[in-house]
Formats: sequence, structure tokens, C-alpha cells
Amino acid sequence: MNKTIDSILGRSSEPRLTTPAPDRDVLEDVFACAARAPDHALLRPWRYLVVEGEGLTALGEVFARIADPEDPLMPNADKLRQMPLRAPMVIVGITRHQSHPKVPEVEESISTGCGMAYMLLALQARGFAGMWRTGAVAYHPAVREGLGLEANETITGFLYVGTPAAEKPALERPEPARFVSRWPD
Repeated sequence: MNKTIDSILGRSSEPRLTTPAPDRDVLEDVFACAARAPDHALLRPWRYLVVEGEGLTALGEVFARIADPEDPLMPNADKLRQMPLRAPMVIVGITRHQSHPKVPEVEESISTGCGMAYMLLALQARGFAGMWRTGAVAYHPAVREGLGLEANETITGFLYVGTPAAEKPALERPEPARFVSRWPD
């Protein structure tokens, strides 16, 4: 195998993250990698917010706005407030949807998602880790508003970023033969 494939095969989501978070130099590399995502018509439909320090508490307050005691699937306000504090840094992936005759909105979202995946690999290469999270906080209009998103922007996900708190056992992955077939066949 080669270094790139080994890195991809070794990647895993890390739910337990601690300090330190990446510094500005590391983030510069991470975002340069994100900018290499496939991008139909070179729209560059992505942008990112870096949230750390007191910003994590402020993000928790934005999350708490969507608490709904009537919804049994929605976490309560206290849990929502604590969510961003699970890591020393949160990177918000945002897709800026643009009207283009050859590029459907979904391709812009996929481009942002690819960039976020590249960021996870870049973080791992520099000794950090991350966990991509979505859920109700990613799709609720009050969170979009609280983060100052424009009407044409959506949240693609939240990357919780930091240093792995502990080594976790490798997750068994399915063999490609279980999800790949040839067509026509």
C-alpha cells in the first residue's frame, strides 16, 4: 500500500477529544486541503467557521435555542448547551448555494462534504482527530440564523476537532465485495 491509502484506511471518528486543538499553521494546511475538493464549475461553494474558546459556549447557547420539550427526540436545552464543549474546537462547514445552470444544489453540498472529509484526513496527518456531527442542530433555521448564515447557505456539518483523548480499538469495516457490484451483470 502507499501512505495515502494507509492514512485513509486508518481514519476513524474520535468522539473523545481534548486539547490541544490545531494552531493557525495546521489549520492553514487543513483548509488548503479542503479547497482541493471536487468543485463543478469552480463555484467554491464552501466556507468554514472556526469556533473555539468562549465561542464554544456561545455556540452552545445558539444550540439551546432549538430545545423543544414537546419533542421527545430533541435533546434538552442543557444537553444542547454542552454539545460544543465536547472538543476544544468546532469547525462549521457551510455550503453557499449559488444559482448555476449546470450545477445542482446537491453538488455544492457534496463539494463541501468532500472538503470536510479532506480536512479530517489532513487533521489526522498532523496528529489531530475529529468527529463529524450533524443532527437537528445542523438543519434547524434558528441555528443557521444564530450563526449568521445567509438565505442561500446551509450547514453541511460540524467537525469537532482536537487531540484524541484515548486510543480506541479499530472498527471493523465491511469488505468491498459486500457493497460493490458490476453493472451490467
